[in-house]
Amino acid sequence: MKKLTRHFIAGSLLCLSLGAGAQNADLARAEEIVGGRCFLCHGLKGESASAVFPRLAGQHWEYIAKQLADFKSGKRASETMKPQTEDLTPAEMKALGHFFEAKVVGPRPARDKELLAVGKFIFERGNQFSGLAACSTCHGPKGLGTPQLPRLAGQHPRYIEDQLKQFNKRERTNDNAVMHTIASKLSELETHAVAEYIATLD
Repeated sequence: MKKLTRHFIAGSLLCLSLGAGAQNADLARAEEIVGGRCFLCHGLKGESASAVFPRLAGQHWEYIAKQLADFKSGKRASETMKPQTEDLTPAEMKALGHFFEAKVVGPRPARDKELLAVGKFIFERGNQFSGLAACSTCHGPKGLGTPQLPRLAGQHPRYIEDQLKQFNKRERTNDNAVMHTIASKLSELETHAVAEYIATLD
C-alpha cells in the first residue's frame, strides 16, 4: 500500500511539474505566432494538411524548441525555416513547443496491409541481415519518442521518407548521428514501408 502511495505522489508531482512548465510558457504569444506564420505550413493545430511539412501536434516541446533553435543558428539547414525563426526568442520557442505538444492529431488509416507488415517488422525488429536496428529501440514501441528523440507516431509518410534520405546523404546533421547509419542501411522498400507504418501509429 505504501509503495502504491509513493507512486501516486510521484505521479502527481510529475503532472504538477509538467503543468507548471506549460503555464510558464506564454501560450497566448505562441498562438499569435502560429496564426501569423506557422499555420501556413503546419496548420493552426499542428495537423499539417501537406505531406511535405511535418505534423507538430503531440510532438515533445523540448524537441520542437531545439529544432527551432537549430534552424535559427543554421545547425539544421532549411531555406524555409531559417527566416521564420530568426526573430524568435528562446522563450517563444519554448512556448511554441508547449502549444503544439498539447494538440492532438490522429493516425492515418492503414492502406496496403502487406506493405504495412514489412514496415511493422522493420520498426519493431529491424533487419538482422543488413545490421539495421529496430526503430522502436530509440523511438519506443508506439513511436512516441522522448524529449530528446522525436515522436514519430502519426507523422506524414512523405516527410519521414524525406528526413531519412537527408540523414542518409548527411544533409541533416543536427540530430543523433546514429541516424546516418540507420538511414544508410534502409533499402528503398524498407524506407517506404516503415514510413507508411509509422503513419498508422497513434
